[in-house]
Amino acid sequence: MEREAQFIGQSYAFLDSVERASRAAGLNRPVLVIGERGTGKELVAERLHRLSPRWDGPLVTMNCAALPETLIEAELFGHEAGSFTGATKARVGRFEEAHGGTLFLDELATLSMGAQERLLRAVEYGEVTRIGSSRAVRVDVRIVAATNENLPELVDKGRFRADLLDRLSFEVVTLPPLRVREGDVPVLADHFARRMASELGWPHWPGFSAAAAQILADYQWPGNVRELRNVVERAVYRWDDPETPVDAIQFDPFDSPWRPAASPAAAPAAASGDAALPAPAAVPVPAAAPSHLDCDDFRAAVLAHEKALLEAALRRCRFNQRATAVALKLSYDQLRHALRRHDLLDRQA
Repeated sequence: MEREAQFIGQSYAFLDSVERASRAAGLNRPVLVIGERGTGKELVAERLHRLSPRWDGPLVTMNCAALPETLIEAELFGHEAGSFTGATKARVGRFEEAHGGTLFLDELATLSMGAQERLLRAVEYGEVTRIGSSRAVRVDVRIVAATNENLPELVDKGRFRADLLDRLSFEVVTLPPLRVREGDVPVLADHFARRMASELGWPHWPGFSAAAAQILADYQWPGNVRELRNVVERAVYRWDDPETPVDAIQFDPFDSPWRPAASPAAAPAAASGDAALPAPAAVPVPAAAPSHLDCDDFRAAVLAHEKALLEAALRRCRFNQRATAVALKLSYDQLRHALRRHDLLDRQA
């Protein structure tokens, strides 16, 4: 399981979790890795293996959510020929493959109660029995498991075995979400952007504009580092001028003037993730207009708001005026008049 991704960050929350994993690596004990999607749980599992005395043994990964329940036990423990329909020959399971090394069980919480019971026996006694066999096989395996679920809460709900949780939780490494890793977003964004710029053959990395960098820093990153990487690499790839700082960030790659409308039964669509520019601020309207209201001030505010909307729509449509007209539900001539009024007719990216 060799990966291109690396541990990158400088925040205390991040460094503390990495240090906890590093200290646990040398012990022949199970470790649970807890974290939201995209926080780097697989990287921690690899670190636990590479820094352990088992580093030269196999590191075997199994995503427990990727297989139907009927096949999980066969994947974990193996099976004999003819033990079930389709089992034409004997096969070793992941435990036997990982003998002498580490078995990483991702999405642990998705295991059925039956699989949890057999997993407990394998962890407790160090032996597995293939499906269709009556002979136990000794295995020397270190377990690292990961989930984004609250396992103690699942135990309380009867969806996870308390005894298995006790056996696997010698050490628990909880990875912080990106939104609390103070100062790590610009470091990670610069790293991913430089790699993409190099892949595209740019002569150098021009950086992000101040506005784009602020947008990246202010976003909450529900998909964490994985989402950040996608957003940054997409922004660099779509930027047409390698000599100027990247100034367009789009969080939702599905956002488009031609996006299919949601079906009537679907929930209302979330707000657009496009953030090439901050959304224009609403013009405050007093509850009761003062008697000395200056009409010139009001007109200036309306014009400023209109210009901000036009600029945001242009950038969202990559300065394609026909697409911008469609997005704003204007005719092409109406858009051109509006752009001319605000001196935006020749505005380019």
